Amino acid sequence: MTGPNGRDADLASSREGAGDGPWILRLYVTGLTPRSVQAIANLRAICDEHLAGRYELEIIDIYKNPELTRDEQVVAAPTLVKSLPPPLRRIVGDLSDSERVLVGLDLRPKALP
Repeated sequence: MTGPNGRDADLASSREGAGDGPWILRLYVTGLTPRSVQAIANLRAICDEHLAGRYELEIIDIYKNPELTRDEQVVAAPTLVKSLPPPLRRIVGDLSDSERVLVGLDLRPKALP
């Protein structure tokens, strides 16, 4: 079913419903490097603006907990893993492109070509 703006209405409603439950996020970083610190700041700003009061963020230093990277199949850092709401998503980088992060987290739809 297509909505008034040409988008799939089922997709739009599933995104809206997905925002109601808790968001479980894990950010894998490499110590307190400038890139890690920037990723943490960028993610907190995005979450505070778009998910205020609805998210849990765990920051994992892969130097201190390397075994956790195997469980989540993390091969680069910083990497953001969204486990809830489904689907599972991974975003690699310092998260400075907030629009890309929002699309990756399903908080904004992908722009149509």
